[in-house]
Amino acid sequence: MARWLRALVAFADELVIADDWRVALGLAGAIALTAVLSRSPVPCWWVLPAAILVLLPLSIWRTARRRS
Repeated sequence: MARWLRALVAFADELVIADDWRVALGLAGAIALTAVLSRSPVPCWWVLPAAILVLLPLSIWRTARRRS
């Protein structure tokens, strides 16, 4: 069981965090903000699309800057 759990954590780390930890952290924050706003009268549907619109170009820009 421990071996399976270790393999699952390693897979999740490689898939989500190792690619770009800033994007993973930003999306985790956006999900948390969505959860908080869902309990208020403020509409929360816009948080995740806005986060993607901000985080994706930043990630592409950082990657392109590193490669040049």
